[in-house]
Amino acid sequence: MHLLQCLGFGINPRFSVARHRLMNPPRFTRTPTDQTGVQGGVASFVCQATGDPQPRISWSRKGKKVIEFEDGSGSVLRVQPLRTPRDEAIYECVASNEAGEISASTRLTVLREDQLPSGFPAIDMGPQLKVVERSRTATMLCAASGMPDPEITWFKDFLPIDTHSHGRIKQLRSGTTRSVMR
Repeated sequence: MHLLQCLGFGINPRFSVARHRLMNPPRFTRTPTDQTGVQGGVASFVCQATGDPQPRISWSRKGKKVIEFEDGSGSVLRVQPLRTPRDEAIYECVASNEAGEISASTRLTVLREDQLPSGFPAIDMGPQLKVVERSRTATMLCAASGMPDPEITWFKDFLPIDTHSHGRIKQLRSGTTRSVMR
């Protein structure tokens, strides 16, 4: 938030003060992408926005509000366990503040096990809980298969980790993540 202040002085010894608050409307830094999931599984949609004041982020499904996040820094809509046809829908993320409102839509498709196409991605080995001493390195393993090769995304506190710019967390080509815990 920026605050402009204008002081006016005239011949009179009186003065006036005018203040104006500059606001920035919401702008998406990350929008949700369409997903196809397996019945009984999990779908996570990420929506992040910036603005001044910080935007509120809300999610709706079939026009009805599902949840709202006040801090707006990032929100994840997690649908678990997936059920067909109940959860199949268009989901909408809305970021709003006093300066404006923006929205982005995404589609969730849920398949039964017998509907999975050949090569559909599967996690063959998920990460395990680890206890690591402070300042030591931890290696978390995740193996997935599919055709084409699936892209592996890591999350911390339900938000995706940018392993390319994060100094302490690195993703190896195999999908393995190496992290220094501090």
